[in-house]
Amino acid sequence: MTLSTAYWCVLIAALLPYCWVALAKASAPRYDNRDPRGWIARQEHPRLRRAYNAHLNALEAFAPFAAGVVLSQLAGVAHDRIAMLAVAFVTLRLLHGVAYVADIAWLRSLAWFAALGCVVALIAQAALSIA
Repeated sequence: MTLSTAYWCVLIAALLPYCWVALAKASAPRYDNRDPRGWIARQEHPRLRRAYNAHLNALEAFAPFAAGVVLSQLAGVAHDRIAMLAVAFVTLRLLHGVAYVADIAWLRSLAWFAALGCVVALIAQAALSIA
């Protein structure tokens, strides 16, 4: 794997939240684009709410992941290691979203923790390679 693999993973991770929100919007009748957050708050359909929550969580996870990829690259961490962690992160975040929408809480939590571990590993390796 090359560093460009990690950069592609950053792009995928950046777009992933929009996949979940598209699923949320498609899961409901009469989406109101004039007040999307208010509309979401009024919805009672569990799948729609889970897809929207997966969207929010994916947005929250993106910034630390992107920072981890950039910092590890700047610090000179091996490109194969960065790419491996980036692919693992994206795979785990996809699994997280699927588990969220499917209401498999234990799998969602496991995927969330493992993806966070990838971010921690990226940033820690950057810090250790500078020291």
